[in-house]
Amino acid sequence: MHGHGGYDSDFSDDEHCGESSKRKKRTTEDDLLLQKPFQKEKHGKVVHKQVAEELLDREEARNRRFHLIAMDAYQRHAKFVNDYILYYGGKKEDFRRLGENDKTDMDVIRENHRFLWNEEDEVDMNWEKKLAKKYYDKLFKEYCIADLSRYKENKFGFRWRVEKEVISGKGQFFCGNKHCDKKDNLKSWEVNFGYIEHGEKRNALVKLRLCQECSLKLNFHHRRKEVKSKKRKDRIKKDSEESPHKKSRLSPAEGTSKKKNKGHSSSKKSEDSVNRSSDEEESTSESELWKGPLPETDEKSQEEEFDEYFQDLFL
Repeated sequence: MHGHGGYDSDFSDDEHCGESSKRKKRTTEDDLLLQKPFQKEKHGKVVHKQVAEELLDREEARNRRFHLIAMDAYQRHAKFVNDYILYYGGKKEDFRRLGENDKTDMDVIRENHRFLWNEEDEVDMNWEKKLAKKYYDKLFKEYCIADLSRYKENKFGFRWRVEKEVISGKGQFFCGNKHCDKKDNLKSWEVNFGYIEHGEKRNALVKLRLCQECSLKLNFHHRRKEVKSKKRKDRIKKDSEESPHKKSRLSPAEGTSKKKNKGHSSSKKSEDSVNRSSDEEESTSESELWKGPLPETDEKSQEEEFDEYFQDLFL
């Protein structure tokens, strides 16, 4: 009996252990199903050593990042150098750099700048040439700014205008000399500019706007070509064509006496001829009105008018 009773008690203990293990499995499975993706794992009262180390490392990294962000570039560099010397040894003199070969963007542009870029110059472009070409593309290449300080030696310096000078009108509405700001009596000049660039001799046709004094400096050794507008050229041609006709019409001193004697008769004849011509024009105009439609006149478009206006303005 005793043996059977002991057997029953042992069997009951085993059943109890099995039920408790099943309950634990159910609770863990339920926890896994209900656990969110961003939810941290549950730990007991005593935190595991590895978890504690990870938390401390995160906190230290956060503080270090905060301090590094608060520093400027030089302070950050000095800190890294001091940490390197502290951990690996060495001297600060080993980290001192020489600033002899330092170059700014403007130094690179000056070394690789070209007055005019050709297709051959754009072959084998490195980053320095690309920077110089990008600067060249931003320049305004209609009129030049001149340096006439060495005009007696027949040496001139020319460069293209930048955006500020275009906005202010320097070189177009004001004198294009570097040291002159006059805006009256400006003339446009066309200069064949010969220069040596990167050991190569080149030529470029350049336009300038200069006042009278600076124009004399430019033409000190030999006269350059003056650029004139079309209307001005037409006027000069008309004046040159009319001047010999006027001279031929004018008689010498002998004819003046005859004109004085016949002045009254000629004036009367001229008045009669003017009246007759006006009557004839009126009669012809009235007769032509009834013959047919009026002849069509070529009207200029708005773009052509703008082109003529800007040609007169720029020249």
